[in-house]
Amino acid sequence: MMEIGVDVKPTHDLNVDIRDAFFDEVYRIAASDRNVIVLTDDQGAFSLERFKNDLQGQYFNMGIAEQNIISVAAGLALGGKIPFVYGISTFMTMRCFEQIRDDLSCMNLPVTIVGSGPGYSYGSDGPTHHATQDVAILRTLPHLTILNPADAVASTACVQMGYKAVGPTYIRIERGVLPVLYDDHHSFSAGFAQIRMGRDLLIISTGIMVHKALEVSDRLSEIGIGAGVLDLYRLKPVYEPSLLSSLQGVERIVTLEENSIVGGLGSLVAEILADHKRMIALKRIALPDRHCYEYGNRDWQHSYEGLDVAGIVRVIEGWK
Repeated sequence: MMEIGVDVKPTHDLNVDIRDAFFDEVYRIAASDRNVIVLTDDQGAFSLERFKNDLQGQYFNMGIAEQNIISVAAGLALGGKIPFVYGISTFMTMRCFEQIRDDLSCMNLPVTIVGSGPGYSYGSDGPTHHATQDVAILRTLPHLTILNPADAVASTACVQMGYKAVGPTYIRIERGVLPVLYDDHHSFSAGFAQIRMGRDLLIISTGIMVHKALEVSDRLSEIGIGAGVLDLYRLKPVYEPSLLSSLQGVERIVTLEENSIVGGLGSLVAEILADHKRMIALKRIALPDRHCYEYGNRDWQHSYEGLDVAGIVRVIEGWK
């Protein structure tokens, strides 16, 4: 396989919680644009305290009533406001699917839904809190943009995308401090970035799993397998010609995600390859098509489901 792309390397360390970086950017924009409104379902974040103190007329805690929040946000958008709706990923998507479809997608309204705790973030709270089908569900909706940033720099860029969007946007936001992958000058307009080159295969990942893909790449290099890594941070829409161009010379693709294997990143890539008759071997690594009733923290659940580094390496090494 040809070596493709270039390494994207950070120019600095940004020791900032990815969620706080996101809301710091929302605050910066809202301070100069009074049309920006933040609605929450009784969720907190350290960086939201400034909204409560400084921008009281632009911040509203709507209580645990997510379906109503989406409809209120739609009304605000029709009135010329730019709403950001924030809550736990499962509740803001699965509980509100009908409202998102009818109130936002059908009317193509510029409302940004911010889902906190994607994947197994709330691992010990069980299947009700596991956001492992949200991507599959929302991919079905016309006009909707889906963003999944992997670091604090990307998360602030996603704020700008939501702020400038002409239709609805869903952003999956992690919590905690993650290694920085991008510098402040990186353009996120393409929807993806090749962040490591590799001669033998390409790992396409998204969100927090991009960091695991890099760990897997490091481990594979120790056994003589060169694995590149591509971060697909915009899951919808995908500009297919550009992505396909980046796959020139690629002979094997692994998709790696913390979502159900049904309908997520792996399905997305498979659809694109099939539609464009690209005969590239594809291995999808994701969560199995079942609910997880075992309880533990996120790392433990990754290990249980085979999404730990050792498990992923075993799958790739045994893929013939």
